[in-house]
Amino acid sequence: MSTRILAIFLLAIAQLFPASASAGEEVCSVVSGAAIIAQDDENTFLGKITNAYDSNSIFNDYGTHGSKYSSSSIWNSYGAFGSEYSSYSPFNKYTSTPPMIIKNRKIIGYLSANKSLGSAISPNLLKALCKDEL
Repeated sequence: MSTRILAIFLLAIAQLFPASASAGEEVCSVVSGAAIIAQDDENTFLGKITNAYDSNSIFNDYGTHGSKYSSSSIWNSYGAFGSEYSSYSPFNKYTSTPPMIIKNRKIIGYLSANKSLGSAISPNLLKALCKDEL
């Protein structure tokens, strides 16, 4: 499902169930300012969960960490951190080593499409909920 379709779907749900909108806002509030760190040997910095104007934001389409062309972006579907086949990618549905979400020097969760991981949020859901909220 494309990000745009997912966003429209989530907006429709939020209108039907107003509590869902506040739950989405709560997610964004919790992860706002958090860093995304890969679980590779170098603990590669993959960006921050901030507004799209921040040069380090994963939501900045023109920034190092938000561009679909950058090697250090989770949105590069051909890169080590964005490929659905890479063990370090949040888009790999089977990985046990997805990027960590770190805030105040603590792991608060994982960025992952792997539904069997606890404390994980899908990168597409995070983008749909928070890109325009931060």
